[in-house]
This record gives sequence, C-alpha cells and structure tokens, in this order.
Amino acid sequence: MSTKKANAIKHVLSQLIADVFEKSGNKALNYKQVSAQLNIDDPVSKSTILDILQEESKIKSGLFKEVEKGKFTLRELKTFTIGKVDMTADGSAFIVTEDEFEDDIYIAPRKLRNALHGDSVKVYTYEKSKGRKKEGEVVEILERFRTDFTGIIKISKRFAFLIADDRKMLHDIFIPLEDLNGAQDQDKVVVTITDWPQGSKNPVGKVKHVLGKQGENNTEMSAILADYGFPLAFPDFVEKEADAITDDIDEEEIKKRKDYRDILTFTIDPFDAKDFDDAISFRTLDEDTYEVGIHIADVTHYIVPDSALDKEAYERGTSVYLVDRVIPMLPERLSNNLCSLRPNEDKLCFSAVFVLDKQAYIKDQWFGKTVIHSDRRFTYEEAQKILETKEGLYSHELLTLNNLAHILRERKFKQGAINFESTEVKFRLDEDGKPLGVYTKERKDAHKLIEDFMLLANRKVAEYIGKQGKGKKKLPFVYRSHDAPNEQSLTAFAQFAARFGYKINTKSDKETAKSLNTLMHDVEGTKEQNVLTTLAIRSMAKAIYTTKKHSHYGLAFDYYTHFTSPIRRYPDMMVHRLLAYYLTGGKGVNEEVYEKMCVHASQMEKKAADAERTSIKYKQAEYLQDHIGNIYLGIVSGVTEWGMYVEIEENKCEGMVRLRDITDDFYSLDEKNYAIIGQRKKKRYQLGDEVEIKVKTVNLAKRQIDFTLIS
Repeated sequence: MSTKKANAIKHVLSQLIADVFEKSGNKALNYKQVSAQLNIDDPVSKSTILDILQEESKIKSGLFKEVEKGKFTLRELKTFTIGKVDMTADGSAFIVTEDEFEDDIYIAPRKLRNALHGDSVKVYTYEKSKGRKKEGEVVEILERFRTDFTGIIKISKRFAFLIADDRKMLHDIFIPLEDLNGAQDQDKVVVTITDWPQGSKNPVGKVKHVLGKQGENNTEMSAILADYGFPLAFPDFVEKEADAITDDIDEEEIKKRKDYRDILTFTIDPFDAKDFDDAISFRTLDEDTYEVGIHIADVTHYIVPDSALDKEAYERGTSVYLVDRVIPMLPERLSNNLCSLRPNEDKLCFSAVFVLDKQAYIKDQWFGKTVIHSDRRFTYEEAQKILETKEGLYSHELLTLNNLAHILRERKFKQGAINFESTEVKFRLDEDGKPLGVYTKERKDAHKLIEDFMLLANRKVAEYIGKQGKGKKKLPFVYRSHDAPNEQSLTAFAQFAARFGYKINTKSDKETAKSLNTLMHDVEGTKEQNVLTTLAIRSMAKAIYTTKKHSHYGLAFDYYTHFTSPIRRYPDMMVHRLLAYYLTGGKGVNEEVYEKMCVHASQMEKKAADAERTSIKYKQAEYLQDHIGNIYLGIVSGVTEWGMYVEIEENKCEGMVRLRDITDDFYSLDEKNYAIIGQRKKKRYQLGDEVEIKVKTVNLAKRQIDFTLIS
C-alpha cells in the first residue's frame, strides 16, 4: 500500500477513534474496547488502532494520551469544534463557531485539509498556550458551502484550469480537456468541482456553463448570479408547469370570494415595473370613516405546495434585483401575467381591509380572499405629481390616503420606529448596459404612501395570528423579526456620531430610537449622511424570518410579518398559506419545518442583497474606468489595516486609498477610533473626513477601484 493511502486510512481511523471517546464521555479505554465499539475484529485493523493510540499519545499535540498502561483518553474532551471556515488572503483561515462567546480558531494553511471558505467543518483544537490565540486543524469537512465557481478559463495543449473570481477561492481548479463543454480560452465560465484527489493541491472540475467573453455586460451579470448560487434560467419542466395554468378565472372561484371589482382600486409602482403584486382600494363610508383595502396577488391560489413551481420558488427564496435586470422568483407567466395586478383585468387577491377614521385609527378589519379589478396603474411620478398639484384623476382619494399615511407614519415614529433613509444608487445605462451616469433615487410621498399601507397590512396580519392562543397553544407563524442592537455596537456608533456633533442617548430602546431619528433628520443633505446612515444600519441587528420571535425593533412593532409581496418573496407565500389555513379553522402546523424554511429564506435574502451590491460595485468600477485621472471630493467611508475606503460625494462610487500609496508618512490602523494615523507626524484620516482623491486604477475583473490622495 502507498504511504499516501496508508496515511489517509490512519486519518479516517483517528477520527473514528476520537468519536468513540467522545461518545463514552472520555472514559479510559484500551485498544480492544475501542475496536469493539467500532465493530472491528480483524487482527490487522486492531493492531493499527493500537499503533494510532500509541503514536498520538507520544506527541505533545496528539489527539490521545495514555492515562495508565494500555488505557487511553482524548487529550482534552472538548477538543472538537464545529464551525464555518473564514478564509484569509494568505491561505490561512479562522473557524467561526455559532457560540458568540467562543474565540475564533486559527488554522494554518497546511492544516485546512482542502476546506474552502464557508465550508462547515469539524476542527481539532490544541491546548491553548498562555497568551496565544486558539489554534487547530480541520479533521473533517461536514458540508461544502459551494461547489460551483465562476472565473476565467485558461486552456493549454494538455489541460485547462479555472482562475476563480472569488478572492477567497485560493486554488485554481484543474479541468480535463474532455470536460470543457465548448469553452474557449479566456472565456468566463461556471465550473463545478467534481473531485479533490487525496494529497492533490488542486481540485478537479468540469465546465457547467459558458457565460461568454469577459467584460461583456450579460456575461458579468450572469457571473454575479452564478457566484451567489442563483440559477440563470428556469428549468423547462417548471416553465411548462407555469404555461399549463389557465388564464380564466372560474365563476365558482369568484363566488367563494369578496367581490371588490366595483370599488375604486389602483396600483402605484416604478415606471418600469412589470409585476404589480399590491393594489389599494378606497371608498368613503361616511363623513368620518374610510375603507382602505390592501389587495395582494393571490399567488398561492396558482402554486400548489410541493409542485415543481413551488419547489423552484422555495429554492430561489426571492427575486434578485441587479443593476440592469430582475431575476424573478417565479416564471414570467406568473410574475408578469397571471399574478400581476394589471389594470382593467379581473384578478384574484388575498386582502387586508381596514375601516379607518380621520385620525387613521382602525375601527374594523377583515382578512380574506377577494377578486379585484384595478381601475388605473399609476407610476410613482404620476401619483407624486397629483399629490403636489392636488389635481388629476382620483386626486381626492390619493390626497386622503396620503393624509392617512402621514398620520400612520408620525404615530410609528412617536412609538419608537427608526427613520432610516439611506441613499439608493441608480445608473443611467446605454443599450449595452454600459453606465453613462450615476444618480441617487429620491423617495417622495407617493413611495411612502404605499409603504405605510403595506406596513399596516403586514403588522395587522402578524398581530391577528400572534395574539391567538397562549404558550404551547400559540399558532406557529412566519414573522419578520428584528432584534434591538447589542450595547457594544450601539456605544461604538454613538461615540463615532459624537465626533460630528450628534448625540445618541442609549438609556432605553425608546430614547435610542428617538435620538437616532433626530440624527437621521439632521444629517439629511450633509456630506456625512451616507457614512452615518450606513454605520447606523450596520450597528443594528439583522432582520430575519422566524417562527420564534415576532417584534420588530426598527419599526417599533410588537408583531410584524411579510404578507405583501408573494410574487417576489417566498416567506410571503408561506404567510398566505398559513393565514388561509387558520382563517378556515386550521389548528396548527409543524413549527420546526417552518423554522427550517425561515432559515433558508433568510439566507437567500442575504445572498440576493449581496448579489445586488456586487452588481452595483461592478457598474461603479465600469463607470470610473472612463474617468481615470479625474479628481473628486470624497468621504472616508471605511478604514482597514491596508487602506481606507473613500466614497465619492458626487456619484457615491467607493474605492480604496492604499496605505502604501500615502507616502508622506508610515500610516497604521487605529481600529477603536475608526482612523489611520501617521506614526511620525500624527496626521489622521478618520471615518467621515472629507478628502480629495484622484482615480488611479480600475480592475473590472475584481470590481476594485483604487484612488490616490491629493495632498
């Protein structure tokens, strides 16, 4: 047997032996007892087990120790940890565990055993020397985070290999020539890892998709989607299932629903929207009360649980919004046709209908299935013009709704909601997707009107279910939960904001929210607005989907869910199904199953947000590629040990000034004060400082922009 193969067998046996000791509570065992636990009875294997126990017990950092003659234990019972790999640029890694109080474990490159960034692994940790960080080695890869990688393929006469786009993928992937799938040299492709031979430095893969030529818009956008694990197209069988659904609405179905077709109903959406998943109906009941209906596309009427459409929507989790395109969660037949609440068409909805008085207090509410007929499709710009001029079609209704929305908004802020208004970057693109200009999107009353009524529906649906039952009899439901920020993050942000003259009171959640709102109001239009808003949002906890908690700190709601966008979010479909089930007398569902679905939905939402940010970074780099040498004013938006990030005020593009390029002194990071400081002259550049920069270089492939400081 080769030495390599023998070592591999010993490595696997070591893990199995360690498992025996772990399961026995680290009781002292001899090699025969260990063999018996492993159902091993042949003399050669027993002898190998004895060899492993003896060899490891003689090494100071070995797995086992001999506690009495012939009897062994694990050197330390809790020597194994489960965690995720966080790769660094030098090829080493840290293992991040779920226990927030446990230190990350350092893994040297040679001890990673082919683990890649994001993988779930089992790690053996060494006894920690005084004053040193905890170290370990990977003993088992439990789950690969990903096996597909995008990048540039290089082809030679005898073999090919992929250089991955992902900076944390430090290995080139070897590709046999028979597995090129039509790829040409220098193409951008998606490669799947198929094998990683024992002892080999590089994994082996095959080309899954040829995306196109590097630098072309469609190629790069497809690469971003593939990089984050989103499919580039719907499988044929999913499209066929969507195409088989009839357009006709059955009269028997209409009879089961409340009929809102004769009540004024309209949609307000972006000018380029194709999927209208929410509509508002309005009527005056008497001089003091109004009925406002929030009508949401009844997607789950068309999508049967466990069907191909349902499984595909669940896997995707969400629609993805890149700079120049939307990758829908549902095929176009559903998202832009059957389920889209287009004007002058009968549509099936799931609705939340409220009777409100003039002070926007709820006098009555109803949830259920409806049929509607939208009278008008407004763009945000059209609705805004009517609100500003007080003239135009349905002006009275729009102005009344806007007034109610203002009252709901003010009440929300008084109760402790936080008013985060970060700037949204948009691009003017030519027909090939090349950016011609960058601008920031302004949110006006028309946007906020829709948002406030969607918030009302989401809150009241969650409250309706959340308040039913007690303790174990509570009805399992899908909530949108947002925890209060942890004290440490909030204190660090408050100290930073104080440098700009803003005071954050952290005595209570309500006082914190109040002072954050004052800050958001005061920074509007200032050069530090984006930096402070971004940092404030970063200091907050992340919102997630869960069956367990239901309060939303940022909105100051005790109960909150997502009910209003089932065309583009799978959790809203889950909410629709559960609400329909409970409204018809259903008594409960398996909470564990729904919690797992919530975890998946939260993960996919994060991936979609990361993909969107990556597409923005790519377009920013592409835009500045034509502006190399230009000088701009910018704000220091981040500091690291190798440089400082600067966001250009004019176009919000962000790049890096590398410390090695600042030549008037030797600079180092002052992490606590968000600054870099010159060692001799003590000059400091701090987060939020205004600086003048020149665009130095742009690396489109890496989506990197480098600036130099203009002293």
